[in-house]
Amino acid sequence: MKAATLEFLVQRFSAYYREEVIIPPSSLSQREWGFIMFNTSGETRMRRHIGFGSSQEVGEYVQSFTPAHIYYSSAYYETPGAPTMDAKQWKGADLIFDLDADHIVRGTYDIMLTRVREETIKLLAMLTDELGFSEDLIEVVFSGGRGYHIHVKDPAVRGWGSAERREVIDYVCGIGIDPGHVLTVRSPSPRGWRRRYIAAMSEYLSWLQGLPTEEAMAEIERLDGVGEIAAERFLAAAPDMLEKIREGIPVNPNDRVIWPVIRSLTSAPDGAFATRLKQEAALADEPVTTDIKRLIRLPASLHGGSGFRVTPLVPGELADFDPLVDAVVFGEKGVMVDCSVKSSMKLLGNTYTLEKSTLTVPEALAVFLCCRGMAEISGGG
Repeated sequence: MKAATLEFLVQRFSAYYREEVIIPPSSLSQREWGFIMFNTSGETRMRRHIGFGSSQEVGEYVQSFTPAHIYYSSAYYETPGAPTMDAKQWKGADLIFDLDADHIVRGTYDIMLTRVREETIKLLAMLTDELGFSEDLIEVVFSGGRGYHIHVKDPAVRGWGSAERREVIDYVCGIGIDPGHVLTVRSPSPRGWRRRYIAAMSEYLSWLQGLPTEEAMAEIERLDGVGEIAAERFLAAAPDMLEKIREGIPVNPNDRVIWPVIRSLTSAPDGAFATRLKQEAALADEPVTTDIKRLIRLPASLHGGSGFRVTPLVPGELADFDPLVDAVVFGEKGVMVDCSVKSSMKLLGNTYTLEKSTLTVPEALAVFLCCRGMAEISGGG
């Protein structure tokens, strides 16, 4: 990053933090803080093991140093500013979910943001409708980058360790489901993962029956431990199995034709069935949820990789939230940049076609491009 670009970004972020009141998280004095600063080398170094006693101290620190990224701990500590994790004395943590478009879909930025919002809505429904968490204790936050964070601030989960949090993330991601339990129980009105699993299996079997015989055989024989004879028998039995599943009739757990193949099919980490099952899951980042000492972005701060606002939302606002409009804090004043990539970008309701050249673009887009390393401020600034 050139000096002129660095100065531009620091000036714009500094102006934002002079006007925006930093609203710290609850139990401020028990949170650890971390900051990544702007620099010309591109090297990422975090200043952490920092504690504050008041919101005024947080504001003064931010205005003094103008960080590119601001984080605080999902955990509560006795001494959050202590230099080692053991010395901090962990007292609990909020339950955090992180959904990142990079782990879900590839495409243009706007397509990725739309897709990850769908996954976030799906996860919220699981948390409230199936796991019983109250919407009043849930905060949704657009990360400012490519995804969303969900903070569950229910005191009942604060003391959970990694093992308990692993059970929750396994549930929402559909990990460890036993097909024997799902498919051998009568379920005329399936709900939750029983409904989703049956839907994935029904779709898979329907797809399988629509293939030419040779392709269907190859699909089944690709599974571990399944040979030609077993594949033929399974394909012959599949129509009856599909009908039973759709009608909620249990599949015979002692059927030696079906179950060896089903076990191989459902244990395969990749493939046509795994893909369908994954589409039923909420694709949250598992390590984030199980980490009881995670640093997470501060709501209302700016994301140093985009210049967008890390935007807090109540669950009901998510469906209508457009981060390329609602999370943009800088304006449309023209800024001249040297663009280093050819791309297309949607922002503030407009689509911008960018060439590798010197361009005048709205300030909000200039901040985004410079933060991403896609452009530099032209000339001397």
